[in-house]
Amino acid sequence: MVVALGGNALARAGGDGSWEEAVAEMRRVVPALAEVVARGHELVVTHGNGPQVGMLLRQNELGHREVPSRPLDVLGAETQGQIGYLIEQELLPALHRAKAPRDVVGFLSRMVVSPRDRAFRHPTKPIGQYYPDSEARLLRKSRGWTLGFDTARGGWRRLVPSPAPIRWVEADTFRAWLGAGLVRSCVPVVAGGGGIPVLDRGAGRYEGVEAVIDKDLGAAVVARAIDATTLAIVTDVPAVAVGFRKPWETWLGELSARQLRAYVQRREFGEGTMEPKIRAALSFLAAGGRRAIITDAASLGRALAGEAGTRIHR
Repeated sequence: MVVALGGNALARAGGDGSWEEAVAEMRRVVPALAEVVARGHELVVTHGNGPQVGMLLRQNELGHREVPSRPLDVLGAETQGQIGYLIEQELLPALHRAKAPRDVVGFLSRMVVSPRDRAFRHPTKPIGQYYPDSEARLLRKSRGWTLGFDTARGGWRRLVPSPAPIRWVEADTFRAWLGAGLVRSCVPVVAGGGGIPVLDRGAGRYEGVEAVIDKDLGAAVVARAIDATTLAIVTDVPAVAVGFRKPWETWLGELSARQLRAYVQRREFGEGTMEPKIRAALSFLAAGGRRAIITDAASLGRALAGEAGTRIHR
């Protein structure tokens, strides 16, 4: 099974973004992953990187007079290494405590995107910090950024393209490793942040692009590529809700892909953070996956047992 960890598994809402905080948050999450392995599942982990890319972008801005800035695809690669290291450090002892010892190995992963994806013409993904009006005007002029205003926070944020992932570059090699029994001896960590976005220029040449990939859609590509039976998307709520935070709020438990698509067609989920998770789950099931789960880390074990979370079957 593939478990996709949200970026909030590493950064607490309203926290200080420190490394110590990231370690504490990861220690809160890894027991659920260790339980998955202890239950006998072959586990592959993916993860988000939104808060971490935002911090690296801010470091770029503050230090650009002394240290050359790095493009967004390079920052994505840096977060794969950073977060992969953190997962290795904290999951390994958790697996030993669960009496399911495995190695934990991070893999840099690239995702091919299309140069014709409409996301490049209409950037919509907010990243980084919030800027006041005066600074936003300067950034538009000096750097050519697209910025969007967040009425809730009263500030401007950079908007970048978020193209759909098409193909995992390292998939063939990874499948060969799986065939050799890789996941029986270790837990691979792959496609962090949805994967590093690249364009396929042919003859083995890939070109990085200034974009970010939705980590759940990237996880679905990974799950399809390795013929996973289950895709579990770990977020900060225990399940998917219809009428979220409204008087008629209803939490969804077991349902079919057809039933979930009907909710999507009725626009029950809007365009918020849940919608990409639902799209990822449905695309995985449509491609032959057996089961998709959307839940939080604390509920993951019970969701696997059919007792919690939103569980979508094909």
